[in-house]
Amino acid sequence: MTLTELKYIVAVAREKHFGKAAEACFVSQPTLSVAIKKLEEELELKIFERSANEVTATPLGQEIIEQAQSVLEQAAQIREIAKRGKDPLAGALRLGLIYTIGPYLLPSLVRQVIAQAPQMPLMLQENFTVKLLEMLRTGETDCAVLAEPFPETGLAIAPLYDEPFMAAVPMGHPLAKQSSVTAEQLKNETMLLLGTGHCFRDHVLEVCPEFARFSSHAEGIRKSFEGSSLETIRHMVAAGMGVTLVPRLSVPQAALQDKPQHQNEDAHVKYLPITDAAGGAAPSRRVVLAWRRSFTRYEAVAALRNAIYACPLPGVTRLS
Repeated sequence: MTLTELKYIVAVAREKHFGKAAEACFVSQPTLSVAIKKLEEELELKIFERSANEVTATPLGQEIIEQAQSVLEQAAQIREIAKRGKDPLAGALRLGLIYTIGPYLLPSLVRQVIAQAPQMPLMLQENFTVKLLEMLRTGETDCAVLAEPFPETGLAIAPLYDEPFMAAVPMGHPLAKQSSVTAEQLKNETMLLLGTGHCFRDHVLEVCPEFARFSSHAEGIRKSFEGSSLETIRHMVAAGMGVTLVPRLSVPQAALQDKPQHQNEDAHVKYLPITDAAGGAAPSRRVVLAWRRSFTRYEAVAALRNAIYACPLPGVTRLS
């Protein structure tokens, strides 16, 4: 057996489809299929059950796939050890970010990494938390910037910052005349939510839990609307369709200044801090860096953390 064959069976197990697995491995489907068949013949057992609709691993096949993943990780570590002997930061770092962090952290982060560790280019992947956790587990990604909470996965975690939420309301809305807003006031508004799968959607529903029933039943459509991204929802707020919550780093700096703004969608949106009528802490999320404990490039993780800490990050509370 070869590392290539092990890579193929891990890809098929992940994609549950030979064609998609071949595409992910940058080979033709016949090449991948022949290699897997050869491995099955060598081991004298079936690794996969094939049907018209999907491909599933046999019980023994699943054990083989898990062992194959471990072997591939160990092989990758051998390469990393060799690289560290020359330069601990040499080589690309595969970084995942959730959709509600990537667009707002990456512009500054990429500049910092280029300045501090130019020999360590970032290979970037934006995705949902669940998918990024799976990619970390399988070794497709080295580390990820996520927002807590997420399922216990045995990953190494380093806290980065606590990020408060702000309310975004149309400029002509009565709430726009206020200097802040409470969660209680938001309960009476039409709430715009991210679609299912976004962890920030869950954060919003923690602040305004009553919108959970509107977001999951047809009769509540007049009280809750969904968008595919924060930017889409920002446009919907500007158009007067409702209000939403956004993370602090997504708020344009010009929108928090008293000077007139350029005539774009942000000129039609007012951003307000959220205060707790009872005097408690404002709603926020904790952003962390996560990586596999078996990942051996400790210096690369440290360099990435230093680059994140060097970013401006206005309005957040940095953690060490």
